[in-house]
Amino acid sequence: MGNSTLDLKTVGECNRCLGCATLHPQVTLVNLENPGVQEDAVKFEFYAILLIEECSDCSSCGRRYYDYTNATMVFLKPGEVFSMSRRGTLPDHGWLLAFHPDLLSCTSLQRDMANYTFFDYRKEEALHLSQRETETITCCLENIEDELHHAIDRHSATILSRHIELMLDYCTRYYERQFITRENKNKSILSHFACLADECITSGRLHGGREPSPSWFAGALGLSEAYFADLLKFETGKTLATYVRLRQMELAKRLLLNGGRSAVDVARHLGFASVQQFSALFKRLTGVAPNDYRLSKN
Repeated sequence: MGNSTLDLKTVGECNRCLGCATLHPQVTLVNLENPGVQEDAVKFEFYAILLIEECSDCSSCGRRYYDYTNATMVFLKPGEVFSMSRRGTLPDHGWLLAFHPDLLSCTSLQRDMANYTFFDYRKEEALHLSQRETETITCCLENIEDELHHAIDRHSATILSRHIELMLDYCTRYYERQFITRENKNKSILSHFACLADECITSGRLHGGREPSPSWFAGALGLSEAYFADLLKFETGKTLATYVRLRQMELAKRLLLNGGRSAVDVARHLGFASVQQFSALFKRLTGVAPNDYRLSKN
C-alpha cells in the first residue's frame, strides 16, 4: 500500500482537519496536542512553522548531542511535504503557525521573506532552542494569537505580518547561535568542503570558466543548498564562487612556484576561461602578474 499525503490547500482547510476554529482566513495558530492525522505526510500549500515541544524523536529533525533540547522549529514554504517520523505525521506536542502568502501582500515581510533562507532548509536542518529562546518564540506566538482574537480590520494584516516578521528575526539570530554551538561539527564539514573544492578545481569540473555547482557541493556534504550557503557565509564570510576563486589563486601560486608551469598552463589546469582572465584576476588579488610572481619568488 502506497504512502498517503494530506494536501491542505487553505488555512481554513487546515483548521478543519486539525480541529481548530478559523479566526482569520489567512492565518492560524494550532495547538498540536494529539493532531490525529491519519495520512503518512502533510502537504502545506502555504507557509507553515512548527514549534515542536517535548520531542523524544527529534533526531529525525537533526538534533544531536551538541544541540539544545528544549524545543525544535521547522520552517516549510508553500507546497512542501512534511512527515515528523514513522510514529506520527505531526508532532504530539507543540504549535503550528500557518499563514498564506497573500497575507503578506503590500507588507515589509513580503519584501524581506527571501532573507529567511531557513525556509529552504531540510527538516534535518531544523532549529533547536534553549529554554530562554523557547520563551521568546512562545511570546511571539502569544502576540499573534492575541491579534487573531481581535476583530479583523484594515490593520490586521500589517500587525500580524509584523509579529511574524519579529519572530523570524529572532529565528535568524538563533540559527546563527546554532552555527556557533555546532562549531566543532562545522569545522569538520568545512574541512571536507575544502578538500572537495580543491578536487573540483583540479579535476577539470571548472574547465572553460564554468561556475562551481552549489548543488554538487551541498549534495556531497549531505546538506541543502540553502543551509550550505548560509553555513559557508557565516563561517568564512564568503560565497561559494568567491571561496572557490580564492582557492584557485592559492593553487595557482603553488603551481607557479613549485610546478614550474607557465601562466597559460596554470590557467588551463585550474579551469579559467582564458589566460587573460586568470592573469587579470591574479594581478588584482596579488598585485603582480603570474609570471612576475614566479620570478620574484624564485
